[in-house]
Amino acid sequence: MDIKQLQFLCALDHYGHFSHAADACHVTQPTLSMRLKRLEEELGVPLVLRNQRFEGFTPEGKRLLAWARQVVNAYDGMKTEANRLKGTLVGTLRIGMVPLSHVCLLPLLKLLREQAPQVRYQLHALSSGSILERIDNNTLDVGLTYLPQIETDRCRILPLGSPAIGLLYHPALFEFTEGDGPLDWNRIAEVPLGLLSTSMRFRQGIDSSAAAHGVVLQPVIESDAVDHLIECVNTGLCCTLIPLPAPTSPLFDQLRVEPLAVALNQLPLALICRSSELNPLTRALMQQAEQWINAQNFKTQVLPDVFCSIFSE
Repeated sequence: MDIKQLQFLCALDHYGHFSHAADACHVTQPTLSMRLKRLEEELGVPLVLRNQRFEGFTPEGKRLLAWARQVVNAYDGMKTEANRLKGTLVGTLRIGMVPLSHVCLLPLLKLLREQAPQVRYQLHALSSGSILERIDNNTLDVGLTYLPQIETDRCRILPLGSPAIGLLYHPALFEFTEGDGPLDWNRIAEVPLGLLSTSMRFRQGIDSSAAAHGVVLQPVIESDAVDHLIECVNTGLCCTLIPLPAPTSPLFDQLRVEPLAVALNQLPLALICRSSELNPLTRALMQQAEQWINAQNFKTQVLPDVFCSIFSE
């Protein structure tokens, strides 16, 4: 048994396809299949369900895959730590984020990249449940997710608070003036709205907040993709609700944001990682984040100006 075989096994789990896993590992498909067969022979148990193509893992394979992930993660961590000791931090940091996360990690990643220019980043838009699952099985290093869903004994947690919200609209098609009064839920309900699907936490917070004031929102458009909603706002089909401060993007060049005179009944967010066995890249990011949060007094402020919204799916 060698580390390559375990890396091949983890790649097959990640890609779910022999050819794609082989390409990712820079070997031919026959080579990957042969090495996995040898691993099965050495361990004395079947790992992979095969037919004309990959059909999943056997029960034995699923149990041993968890060990393979730990070994591969430890191996990658050891290489990263060795490079850190040499003054060269390298590797890939895998980050999962829930849609419409109100804290922008990009300035933080920029700081880390300035310190370690060889570090690479993978950003994944996932549900909160998927983030926790992938943190557990070592396929993510860091997550940005909702705080109440996290078991504190499983994860290290940096609380980040909850966002204010605003109405995103096209000023050539909609107009909101101070003389009309504040934008409360009753006024928002009169506007044609495009909102995220009801399965998404940000939408659930909006509906809960409106319902607390006796208002039921009836959007004209619903989507599970934020970019769809932004395009609808750009074409004048609707307005939408976003976390504040609004992001900087060419998509917003013609649009305006009107802050709402309402509070969002939204779950607070947190930056999380595993509570043990951190690789050097994860430790570096979490240390940088903690220093930055403390410097911004983030735990007592909802949103410091240095952060911005994330619009990712």
